[in-house]
Amino acid sequence: MNASTIPSPLGAAQYQSHLDWLEAESIFILRELAAEFANPALLFSGGKDSCVVLRLAEKAFRPGKLPFPLLHVDTGHNYEEVITFRDQRVAELGERLIVASVEDSIKKGTVKLRKETDSRNAAQAVTLLEAIEEHGFDALIGGARRDEEKARAKERIFSFRDEFGQWDPKNQRPELWSLFNTKLHPGENMRVFPISNWTELDVWQYIQRENLALPSIYYAHEREVVEKNGLLVPVTWLTAPKEGDVIEKRSVRFRTVGDISCTCPVASTATTIDDIIAETAVTEITERGATRMDDQTSEASMERRKKEGYF
Repeated sequence: MNASTIPSPLGAAQYQSHLDWLEAESIFILRELAAEFANPALLFSGGKDSCVVLRLAEKAFRPGKLPFPLLHVDTGHNYEEVITFRDQRVAELGERLIVASVEDSIKKGTVKLRKETDSRNAAQAVTLLEAIEEHGFDALIGGARRDEEKARAKERIFSFRDEFGQWDPKNQRPELWSLFNTKLHPGENMRVFPISNWTELDVWQYIQRENLALPSIYYAHEREVVEKNGLLVPVTWLTAPKEGDVIEKRSVRFRTVGDISCTCPVASTATTIDDIIAETAVTEITERGATRMDDQTSEASMERRKKEGYF
């Protein structure tokens, strides 16, 4: 069998790159979700993974409208470049964006923080569950991948959540032969991860192939940082330097974006996608391991948050 006759996942006898195979699987998952659930939503933050999932959704459902709204859980502590990009991208697509605000949860008293500068990352779980209840969502589409972190490596593509929004890693449904059990009782919810089998390198190669726009902070730029515990903590009003900290201006980029209080850049001179792909191909540390302060508190940090309703 030569390359021209390798069977594709869709049954066509044509050569496909590994990105074609991953894309076909993801589109199949999105269409399966649309067929099985009454009221899903796509989590869209403006980050690179959600941009890839959004492009896959376009390929799955265009030229019609997407069969679900976009949903962003906004901590109020996001990088401005990312929020600006999010709004521009949604406007270009002409789709509906629902913004669930952690600030609103704080005002209602369902989220309590000790001080204004506390990380709101974990608090997103509460706001997300409130949005699910308010809008009646029965499934949420996310951009999580198994290669990101140990807890995410345990998660199924169709990941069941109980009536309290909780995830039990010991109570998951088998997914043999790409058959997904989508049965839900009232109040239960499903999280669906179409790019679960992708790697960080796959994501960047797909961004390059599809010529996807991204927030500028994914590319190398100069930023004031303080080096702490092996991380480059950005100097912001939320992460102000402490006495004795040494502020440096470094060339950095973000591998992942989230709450300012817990997301750090990495040292980099990569100003193009080719440069980023070259860096990613040789890195030995996962993007969350290299950039997320909240994942370094303990090995079980992410798993604990997911059990409480986190993405």
